[in-house]
Amino acid sequence: MLRDAHEQNRRSWNLATRAHNSHKRDQAGFLRAGGSTLFPDELALLGVPPSAWPDEHGRTDLSRTPAPLANLDLVHLQCNSGQDTLSLARLGARVTGVDISDEAIAFATALARDADLPATFLRSDVYDFLTTSPPAAYDLAFASYGVLIWLSDLTTWAAGVARILRPGGRLVLLEFHPFAATLDEQQRPSSYPYFGEGRAYPGPDGIGDYVGNSGPGLTPMGFLPGESAFHNPHPTQEFSWTVGEILTAILRAGLHLEQVREYPYANGCRLFADMRELPGRRFAMPAGALDLPLMLGLTARRPG
Repeated sequence: MLRDAHEQNRRSWNLATRAHNSHKRDQAGFLRAGGSTLFPDELALLGVPPSAWPDEHGRTDLSRTPAPLANLDLVHLQCNSGQDTLSLARLGARVTGVDISDEAIAFATALARDADLPATFLRSDVYDFLTTSPPAAYDLAFASYGVLIWLSDLTTWAAGVARILRPGGRLVLLEFHPFAATLDEQQRPSSYPYFGEGRAYPGPDGIGDYVGNSGPGLTPMGFLPGESAFHNPHPTQEFSWTVGEILTAILRAGLHLEQVREYPYANGCRLFADMRELPGRRFAMPAGALDLPLMLGLTARRPG
């Protein structure tokens, strides 16, 4: 593990988190009114029935399917500012969110209080959390959207996830496809090779304002202009992992793969210029471009 790289990334996330949340309108009110920031794809992987998925306005109606995750202990790894974590709490899970960013965890803790939703948020490097948490403490380990590129040791991460899952517990992962990271916004080769062999690659800049760039795609609670001309002076260290390396790490940890899916769209985020906007705040490749996989999803279960 490259601890110095983790700390460098933490500083970059602290600044970016403030910019991202500046674009989101009344998040606590949105959650109190039944709002959810989750997409159908991760809910399907979690086993939540469609009757509990958000509608086109991001609202969930639990009258037909009350608390589909009731009585489950769920840890959201690399939870960012906790919006998805709290959306999972609304579905009945007992949630714990973990993130390395001080700013993100402080925001998530305040958001949980203001939205009146029960949750525990911990500021920790994910490796420290996976090492020090009680074993077999969770029924679900959830991670989504831009998590793997910050992991300097994929094998240790997967082993830690297996350690904290109860027998029969599941890992649910939905991630932007690692091949998409090999292209820049203009679909030209980027500085990240697909076969990165776990090496650290310096980001050209600090984490940018992808929330502002995506507009309503990442703001179902309503978009605000927020911070403009954001510049992050803290560059990052990122890690490239292939699909094969991801699956192998999970299998070596002793987890049994249940499903692996690839998606022709990206949820909420404009990965490339001129992407086609689809219903449900999804973005597909631009017209005439190669039909590339843009997301990777999987579930894996600890035997027992």
